[in-house]
Parts: sequence; C-alpha cells; structure tokens
Amino acid sequence: ISAGGAALGAWPRVAMEASELWVGFVGAGRMAGGLVRGLLQAGKVPASNILASAPSDKNLDAWRELGCRTTHCNLEVVHRSTLVFLATKPHILPGVLEEIRPAVGSHHIVVSLVAGVTIGTLQRLLPPWTKVLRIMPNLPCVVQAGAMVFSRGSNAGDEEAVLLKNLLSSCGLCEEVPESYIDIHTGLSGSGVAYVYLFAEALAEGAVKMGMPGALASRIAAQTLLGAAKMLLETGEHPAKLRGDVCTPGGTTIYALHQLEKGALRATVMNAVEAATNRACDMAKD
Repeated sequence: ISAGGAALGAWPRVAMEASELWVGFVGAGRMAGGLVRGLLQAGKVPASNILASAPSDKNLDAWRELGCRTTHCNLEVVHRSTLVFLATKPHILPGVLEEIRPAVGSHHIVVSLVAGVTIGTLQRLLPPWTKVLRIMPNLPCVVQAGAMVFSRGSNAGDEEAVLLKNLLSSCGLCEEVPESYIDIHTGLSGSGVAYVYLFAEALAEGAVKMGMPGALASRIAAQTLLGAAKMLLETGEHPAKLRGDVCTPGGTTIYALHQLEKGALRATVMNAVEAATNRACDMAKD
C-alpha cells in the first residue's frame, strides 16, 4: 500500500455521494448497529455497500440479517471502504488503530464513535494525512430520531463535513460543534435518553397509581413526550414559554409543577447532566 493509496484489489474508489459510498464499521456493537439501521431505513446507503467487522459472530449475525457484508478482519474493512466508522470499546481502540494504520490512505475518511478518545489521539495514532472526524450519536438514531454532534480534525475539510452531516442527518438532528462540546453532548443527549426513559416510566406509573392500565399509560406517556419535543423543535419557543402556556391560574398543571419543584426536579436533572459530562471528561483522561 502506498503512503496515500488504497490497497491493491480494493473496491473502486467512489465519488463523494452518500448513495455510492462504500461504508465500513470497525466494531459492530449497539451504537454502530443503531446508526446503520438509521442509514438503511433512510435509504442513504445500500446494505450491500456496508461492511462490518467484529471478533466473533455474536453481533455480526444481526448485520447479515440486514443484508450487510461482514468479516472478522478489521483490515478488510479499511481496504474495502472509503468511509470508515470506528465503533470499538475505548480500551480496544489503540490496538485497532495500530493494526489498520498501514492500510489507511489519503482517500479514506475515518469517523470515530468511540467515547473518550479525542481527535488529537486519533490523529496521533493514524497516518498524518488522515481525514479524521469524531461523532457522538445517541441510541434513537435507530428510529431516525437521533441527536448527534460531530467535530472535524485538521485534515478534514468542508467536503468531508458536508458528506458526514448529509449522511447522518438521515438519522436525526446532526450539528457540527467544537470538540469541547462532545462531552457535554454525552451528558445531555447520549446519557440523556435514559433520563427521559426514567421520566416516562414515572409518568406512566403515576397514571397506574390513579387507576389507568399500565400499557395504555405507557403509550400516552410516550406520545406526551414526543408531542412536547416536537413543539419545542417546530415552534422554536423557549421551554419556559411553552410550559407557561400550559398553566392556567389555579389549574391542574400549576399544582403538579409545584410538586416537581418541591422535589427539586430541575436541580436534579442539571446535576445528572453535569455528572455524566464530568464522567465523559474523566474517560478521556484514563
């Protein structure tokens, strides 16, 4: 392999059109699986253009069911892809980068989903010309309702950023941000999905306590969250404004909100985002 070239016998280099990309995933766990399902459901990349690697068939069986190609060889993924997503566990990534480094050419775009690994580390462990980007998705990418942020390394230009944003926008909201925001996004949205599930569970349990069947309560709680989120996005209003619109003097909502304030819901959620963000920062230092 030449310093800036592809492996001999690799699949043809492609134009920068998402539908024509050969996409590789080094690592085939839950987050990578969620992302690929979103891409496939949106029709951005055909399954036959996607190749995923993992040490065993444990996760790869699900990819084969989607029509994707699979392998146990990380180098094969690099040889046969133009856009390569790194989706390993953080402690495994340095060894994987050492393994694939000789195969990375100037035509590759390398995108890391790995929590706690900075762009600086990726650029140091890959060839100096490598176009590196770092993204942080969240699990709802699987239903094309994700929230993702990404940052680019020094060799990744507007072309790579536009390509990645166009591709990932099929999976939900996708914004380019300074890398310092990625850990905050982890605390806000990556982990934040779990906070919302906990709140949805509590909403439904409150209704069950008052006599509503559990399955119905869960569906209504989920739709309530969906509708509230959609209003936030589509109106552009501040949450406090929309909250105030629901409250009427002496009505049910203000009585309920008083209980939430007494339980310190606002401060507790802020503390949760802070704790998850700090943990994400600590992981980057380990």
